[in-house]
Amino acid sequence: MLILGGVGLVFELLLLVYCVLTIVSTPEHQVRNLPKLAWLVLVVLLPLIGGIAWLVAGRPVASQRPGGLPYKGNRGTFPEYDRPGRAAAQNPEDDEAFLRALRERAEEQRSRAAEQARRLRQQEDEAPPT
Repeated sequence: MLILGGVGLVFELLLLVYCVLTIVSTPEHQVRNLPKLAWLVLVVLLPLIGGIAWLVAGRPVASQRPGGLPYKGNRGTFPEYDRPGRAAAQNPEDDEAFLRALRERAEEQRSRAAEQARRLRQQEDEAPPT
């Protein structure tokens, strides 16, 4: 009987800590049914009942959480590459400057690669046959 009481006490303490941390870290507009302060007082004064009440009726619904759930069926937010307007330039001058810099960088990489290939061929030609 004493062991069960110890396990219950540990469970209640873990529930209290988890609920207090989630209440504090949840934005005010996402908390349901009561203000954050009321939930906090309820959980601290009545840890078991308040904690269970917070989990059932107070914490945000999964679809309201920022970022959504990390599985493929998530419909809460746009995936990074499907976000509307992601590829559209905000300013045409900025877009042109970006493309110019991209072309310059690509040309620089091509010239470096050609130089490396030329050096490699030269080393192979100078090396004695094995």
